[in-house]
Amino acid sequence: MARILITGSSQGIGAECARQLLDLGHEVVLHARDGRRAQAAIASNPGALAVVTGDLSSIEETRALASAANEHGPYDVIIHNAGIGGGATSRTETADGLEEIFQVNVVGPYLLTALMPIAPRMIYLTSGLEADGTWVPADLQWSTRDWNGMQAYSDSKLHDSMLAFEIASRHPEAIVNVVDPGWIKTALGGEDAWDEVEDGAETQVWLAVFDDPAATVSGRYVKRRETLNPNPIVEDADARAGLVAELERVTGVSLG
Repeated sequence: MARILITGSSQGIGAECARQLLDLGHEVVLHARDGRRAQAAIASNPGALAVVTGDLSSIEETRALASAANEHGPYDVIIHNAGIGGGATSRTETADGLEEIFQVNVVGPYLLTALMPIAPRMIYLTSGLEADGTWVPADLQWSTRDWNGMQAYSDSKLHDSMLAFEIASRHPEAIVNVVDPGWIKTALGGEDAWDEVEDGAETQVWLAVFDDPAATVSGRYVKRRETLNPNPIVEDADARAGLVAELERVTGVSLG
């Protein structure tokens, strides 16, 4: 039996991952943005071990979330599922002075990774739109570019893939992969999406707890259990180092 933390598991793909893992007999710690969502998370998956709260758009709350999550560890698996979409029509800064999509989708999982022990299995969520992501190291937060919400989202998913590959490179003792769940019928995916939520969770569940050889290879970009080629920037070690350096700068926390 594995103990698993799933961020962003009050609804959508994260909640479905929790359901499938609980049905398989594993222990699951849920995460929700706030108390209201925490209640929804437990209502959806009442068999969960616990639910921890914290808004990834706040560095202070993300630090507190890492501390709260650590109280229920150690974990055999951590699934970094939480994120927001790219529908914003204008650039928004958080109270920390960071562009919101960048903070939630990239700074959030970075901070949790830096502030928590590396689990034997680490899974990060990306999107097929990472293929359209651009690497603009001088303007990762869209401070000077004309705002494009979907491009900012695509960039953030490229950054998530880069982070996952960097963790895989630094921690050969762990199995670390990044997953494209597909275009899923959730609040984030929208009504026009063509894949069911069960399909969007299945690969993460496979990577989390199955022991067949294909599930235990590290450093891959995976969709529907198939290894695909990521955006070429993902495999650029210098670019990944640049991303980590910027994340260390804006958070004041070293990846170690």
